[in-house]
Amino acid sequence: MKINLLTLGHKMPDWVNVAFNAYNHRLPNHLKIHIKEMPAISRQKGLSVPQIKAQEAKLINKHLQSDNLNIALDEHGKAMKTTDVAQQLDRWQMTGQNVNIIVGGADGLDSSILKLAQQTWSLSKLTFPHQLVKVIIAEQLYRAHSLLNNHPYHRE
Repeated sequence: MKINLLTLGHKMPDWVNVAFNAYNHRLPNHLKIHIKEMPAISRQKGLSVPQIKAQEAKLINKHLQSDNLNIALDEHGKAMKTTDVAQQLDRWQMTGQNVNIIVGGADGLDSSILKLAQQTWSLSKLTFPHQLVKVIIAEQLYRAHSLLNNHPYHRE
């Protein structure tokens, strides 16, 4: 099983990498998150939002395999609780299926990616910058792992 975090963006500030790595380091080797960062398409190229999203979808598609579980992050997705993420993580470990968690660009994901995804999650009704999404995903996967292993990190 391999967990990939597919993101669109530009070079992240150091604090993002420090925070992401702090949680990823705590995960066991078989649950480490692998980041695949693709360059976001610039609005300065005179493209419309649908054109930008379509170009970003082409970049994302290069990293998707049909036998992977593809999870799109989208504001209209299923609102996830930590216990939901823990149940998902438990299933992933049982099946051994590779997982792609897909973060769109500034304008979100193209509809073609949303249609390809087997699941669509919403992290919150709030909108987060991409930098925080990377950290939130790492923290929630660590929290889910700790919950499954009765570690005191997660409290209810």
